[in-house]
Formats: sequence, structure tokens, C-alpha cells
Amino acid sequence: MTAEDVKISFLSKEEYLCPVCETSFHREELLSGSGRLIAGKITDELHRLYEPSAKFGVIYPLAYQVTVCPECWFASMDKDFTSLTDKGKEKARAGREKRIKNVRLIFPSADFKKPRDLLNGAASLYLALCCYDYYSKEFSPTMKQAVTALRTGWLLDELAEKYPGYHYDWLARLFKKKSQFLYNEAIFKEQNGKENLSGIKNFGPDTDKNYSYEGALYLSALLKLKYGPRENAEARAESLGAAKRTIAKIFGLGKSSKSKPGPLLEHARNLYDNINKELNETDE
Repeated sequence: MTAEDVKISFLSKEEYLCPVCETSFHREELLSGSGRLIAGKITDELHRLYEPSAKFGVIYPLAYQVTVCPECWFASMDKDFTSLTDKGKEKARAGREKRIKNVRLIFPSADFKKPRDLLNGAASLYLALCCYDYYSKEFSPTMKQAVTALRTGWLLDELAEKYPGYHYDWLARLFKKKSQFLYNEAIFKEQNGKENLSGIKNFGPDTDKNYSYEGALYLSALLKLKYGPRENAEARAESLGAAKRTIAKIFGLGKSSKSKPGPLLEHARNLYDNINKELNETDE
């Protein structure tokens, strides 16, 4: 079997030009056919797991979603890469050393001139999280930061399983807490007219399915339950109560529940029940 037979990625024919430093490069793309991706279960966080292939091993599609300039480390989701405004470009140029330093604190061996692996994939998502600070509100940057923070947490979970003892599990939880804050912030901004979500075409949060705005509301509530602040019991109860009411309204759950079809329904029911358990409430 040759190396060509077990390839999982390729370099795009299209040449990319970095809008920040004008470096030209070719983006690494994931090959998905020939049994490379074997879909497994979906977690409560709407993360698609994949089974290892006997031929290709374990593949992490999320590692290939972000476009990264290999020189200045400007990064974003692919469709946003060339859309940075002049003001955003200035911010990105000024922030070059800071973003590289921040990423190297967590991923000291990150290198975007080499093929992506699990570590570089996680580092690329963290870079995108940082770089969406350079985008204007028309791009819905807060929601995109929420998604990239959650995806970073997922790949850190994989790193923790692969390399135990390096505190990747602690970092994964940290990024999921960050995602919890950002999901709630994005929804708050949308509801108050400060940042609409028109810049979002696919809410993800993973690559295989778009769960739309309903999925974002579900994740906002789920992450609040799992990773939200616990220091103030009264504030937490109030926050979870509001999350429960939102979930009940969106998915038709609770005392007068009627079954609402859809892929989120089972997860939403479980979330509703788990919030009830923490709040010591019932619908009877």
C-alpha cells in the first residue's frame, strides 16, 4: 500500500492570498470518500463522533475547517477569509505577535506549514476564535467565536484521550466554558439588535448538519447547565429557569407537551429533564 492509497487530505489547486500579509499559499482540504469517514453517534453537544477506519485510522474533520495563513497566522472559516475590511486588516496586522504568542502558549509545536494533525487542527480553531475579533458585526463574529470555541474544546477532548496527563482535559473544559459565555452573548446581542445573525449560513455546530437557530438556543441552554457559573446559586437557578422555558417553548416540551419532530427533540427532552432535576422541579 502506497502513501497515496492512504491519503486523507490534499492541497487545493486554488491559490489563496492572505488579506493581512499577502502571503500566497494552498489550503489543505480533507478527502472524505472511500470509507475515510465512518460516522458514529452524536453527543449531547451535537458533536459527531467518527469511528476509526482500518485503512485510514481516525480522521478529525474539524481539523480542516479553518483557513490559516502559514506566515502571519491570520485565520477564519474559509468563506470569511478574504472578506476582512481594511480596518480589520489593520487590527490583524497589529495583533500578529499576540495571536501567535497566545496559540504557542497552549500549542507550542503548532506549525501551519505542515499537514494538519489533531494538534494543529485544535490550534487552527483557537486562532479563528481569536481572529474573529477583527471582523465587524455584519459577519456575526460572536456566534462564530462560540462555535469555534466549542470545536476547540472537542478537539482538546480528543487530545486528552490520546495524550493523557498533559491537562488537555482541563483546557477542553475551559474552552467549553468560553463557548457557553459566547453562545449566550451572541443570542443576547441578536435579541437586543446589537449583532444580528445574518452572517451565519450554517450554525453547525459540527460539520455534518446545520441545526439552525434552534440548535444554537439548545446549545446555549445545554452549555449553561454543564459549564455555566455556579458561584451564585440564586443567579444560577434563575438562569436555568429561563433556559428551561426557552427549551420548552422551542421544542414543545413540558406539561402540555405535544411531540415535535426533529433531530434535536430527544436531546432537548433530556436537557429539559436534567434542568428540572437540578432545580428540583417537576411538570406533574
